[in-house]
Amino acid sequence: MSSSPATGTILSGQVALVTGGSRGIGAAISKALAEQGAKVAVNFASNAEKAKEVVDAIRSGDREAEAYGFDVSDEAQVAEGIKKITQELGAPSILVNNAGIADDGLLVRTSADAWQKTIDVNLSSCFYCSKAVAKGMMKARAGRIINMSSVIGETGNGGQAAYAASKAGIFGLTKSLAKELGSRGITVNAVTPGYIDTEMTAYFNDEQRAAMLGQIPLGRLGAVEDIAQTVVFLSSPGASYITGQVLGVNGGMYM
Repeated sequence: MSSSPATGTILSGQVALVTGGSRGIGAAISKALAEQGAKVAVNFASNAEKAKEVVDAIRSGDREAEAYGFDVSDEAQVAEGIKKITQELGAPSILVNNAGIADDGLLVRTSADAWQKTIDVNLSSCFYCSKAVAKGMMKARAGRIINMSSVIGETGNGGQAAYAASKAGIFGLTKSLAKELGSRGITVNAVTPGYIDTEMTAYFNDEQRAAMLGQIPLGRLGAVEDIAQTVVFLSSPGASYITGQVLGVNGGMYM
């Protein structure tokens, strides 16, 4: 993202919480929302230094951000974290449920603990955070909830049963919340990134990368900015009549 002072104002006056906002796609989303005028709460689980780097980058562009460390898979920590954000920045009007993990393994080698942790971090966190911000959004009669899923939730993938299940579960949650909260002016949508050029894909060898690219009609991996700008759009006034949708940003990998 550009380090020069931003001039966008389409999200001026908004408070955005980005879970897992300290690295990769989450960091790009945090910066992009800030560039459009939102005050950004950058959530992190353990790496305070990475979160500080994102906050410093945002502030260098004359925008406002704070880092908040709490475990999004723990409902009590979520409630306390969002209470603190509300006191310091204001009630979140944009929630991006981005935090996620991938603990891959074949079905017969996946432990119950690994399954549960994946569900808790990837899916339960969306429920906890949405529940915690909903009351403030309902009172304001406005809000945006954006749940980050994955193309793997749509296609499935061998060795990723827990991950795929957690990401597919986001679809049902998204559509149900969209129906429940729509009358209060709150939109709820999901974004399904395809293969994005991040630390998670950097370890692929040349053969694996070629196989990936062979599945993508556009012939390239996505950039974190591709996802970030989609989130900005869904957060903006221009997306006020879009809710309950699953938006694929995958280069045509899944249609």
